[in-house]
Amino acid sequence: MKGFIFLSALSIGAFSFAQSKQDTIKEIEQVRVFKKLPVSKEIINVQRDLDAKNLGQDLPILLKNQTSVISTSDAGNGVGYTGFRIRGVAGTSINVMMNGIPYNDSESQGTFFVNVPDLTSSASQIVIQRGVGTSTNGAAAFGASVNIVSKDPEKEFYVKTDDSYGSFNTYKYSAEIGSGKFWKDRLSLMGRYTKIHSDGYIDRAFSDLNSYSFAALFEEDKTRIRLMAFGGKEKTYQAWNGIDKAMYEKDRRYNYSGAIYDASWESIVGFYDNETDNYRQNHYQLLWEQTFNDHWNLETTLHYTKGKGYYENYKQDAKFSKYNLPNILVEGSEIKRSDFIRKKWLDNDFYGAVSTLYGKYENADINIGVVANQYYGRHFGNVSGVFFPEINEHEYYRNRTVKNEISGFVKGLYRISDFELFGDLQMRNVTYDAKNIQQGDGESFDLNKKWTFFNPKAGVNYRINGGKLFLSYAIANREPNRDDLQENPNTKNEFLQDWELGLEKQFGSVLSFSANLYYMQYKDQLVLSGVINDVGNFIRQNVDKSYRAGIELGALANVSKDFRVNANLSLSKNKIKEVNASKDDAVIIIKDAETSFSPSVIGNLGLQYDFGDAFTIGLTNQYVGKQYLDNTQNENYRIKDYFLTDFNAKFTLQLPRTTAEFKLLVNNVFDQKYINNGFVYGDTPYYYAQAGVNFMFGVSLKFK
Repeated sequence: MKGFIFLSALSIGAFSFAQSKQDTIKEIEQVRVFKKLPVSKEIINVQRDLDAKNLGQDLPILLKNQTSVISTSDAGNGVGYTGFRIRGVAGTSINVMMNGIPYNDSESQGTFFVNVPDLTSSASQIVIQRGVGTSTNGAAAFGASVNIVSKDPEKEFYVKTDDSYGSFNTYKYSAEIGSGKFWKDRLSLMGRYTKIHSDGYIDRAFSDLNSYSFAALFEEDKTRIRLMAFGGKEKTYQAWNGIDKAMYEKDRRYNYSGAIYDASWESIVGFYDNETDNYRQNHYQLLWEQTFNDHWNLETTLHYTKGKGYYENYKQDAKFSKYNLPNILVEGSEIKRSDFIRKKWLDNDFYGAVSTLYGKYENADINIGVVANQYYGRHFGNVSGVFFPEINEHEYYRNRTVKNEISGFVKGLYRISDFELFGDLQMRNVTYDAKNIQQGDGESFDLNKKWTFFNPKAGVNYRINGGKLFLSYAIANREPNRDDLQENPNTKNEFLQDWELGLEKQFGSVLSFSANLYYMQYKDQLVLSGVINDVGNFIRQNVDKSYRAGIELGALANVSKDFRVNANLSLSKNKIKEVNASKDDAVIIIKDAETSFSPSVIGNLGLQYDFGDAFTIGLTNQYVGKQYLDNTQNENYRIKDYFLTDFNAKFTLQLPRTTAEFKLLVNNVFDQKYINNGFVYGDTPYYYAQAGVNFMFGVSLKFK
């Protein structure tokens, strides 16, 4: 099977099925410039490439077949808390943007797509860059970057519904309306609301998700203004505790979260029914694009994101003192412990501006950009007594953080004959100030840090018939996140040097091929240690010297008018030159260790056949090699390789002023029992089990 994937990937390739069909999406300036750069990249047309399987699963799951990507799901079926890794780089080091605005949480650096359900339905293009991102792809790009570009309102009036149902009582209801152009063809509006629910594959790991999206577009002469508001509200039952190996072999769907034990702590007597995560996030963006003449245009975006929510836990037999409460006297006896309902809150604001000036001349492109953002976060916790109702929403800790970021860059691409020379200079300044307001057990946090980073990049394209060769070198720096600094205030920032050598080649309309060699050399890389904190976030550790090196191959073959085959293959070595580990209560040094969560082989193979314009079927296959849960090279902490096959079909029915689409998605067709994520607690590996065969069926109706 491995050999089959390998041979297929050498001959066929990169996941974008209907490339022979004309792309009607307006190309924004960011993407136009990005296409020219000497970097490893994929540009995904959402309508063309993802629509057939966009039935309710989160964006990381829909991207799982892209080059060097691995997707994960806490609930096991792609709804709720999901994430991805690219080249083994964790989500905290993947720079995610929405219309060029940072989406990573400023403190945790995580990307929580659960807060913006059905995001894919609002997108037109997704740009993935592997390696160090260019300055256009975010101020803090490090290891990989993803930019999600929102779609514009359509020119004609329409009403659309997207409804689906599938395994684990998963369903999605969505309604969208577009005004078409009015007010002398200068203004158009679009709005969408989505409701998604799933019981989850894992026991009790339900998700109740709501999202909305609104866009207004004003166009006149050389001015283009877009106002966008989007966001969501989520309530998910926690599934981030995973299950130990023994339980995995006994009951893969078991969930420890919310367990209530008997007095001896030996048996579980029940589960708390509201062991949940609750969060609301709203995004507001105002994008102004102004063309001055044939050579210069300016893009400026003002943005504001409001987030607020909490996660709730049943805390059994906890000390009153832990929550800054006095002991209680009951009939003359002093009570020191009781059961509590704990809520940990986050209330934050993120706002700023991003502006880029684009210049175009006969032999040169130049970009000049500035970014200024501020994050203000408030962390606090409340407890209520289970058996003492007089204890109600008692606040036991509070701290606040302020993170400021200012950066600027200048970037140029200059053409000389068949060569294109690229340069990019970026300066970035970050300050992070955390202040404890009310001390709580294990929750106090006082810190003041400043970082100034210089991130230069250079490269060259050599144009060949139907393609190009490129070579690039880039330096990137990235600051630690909040969890890193809480674990160790002296955590160092990461430093990365990235070399990329690539080939992109088109053979008429029959075959396109790409190959990319990379070497990413790290100093003080923050790697996943395999340990998680009390909310399921991975604890990271600095390692002095490490690297990621590999080759990425991809192609697309139009075998016939109706039949397309594509695949991609990633072969890599991901090594830590020297890492400290614990063994038998002693510290040992492991040399040339494999980096956690970094398989050496990832391959994807896809087939698509069109029965005319009305009916399409597709088959996608993914192979992911073995990977370690930590960096100790302990074989007990290695998760097995796996091979998955998904099937999708889409039937389109054209009626007068109405288009009806019927979609079927069957994931894990051969019912493989597999794991793609986990951690180590003490000496025990814990796993996040993934669903076996499951399906989604959807109907889309569009009225014009």
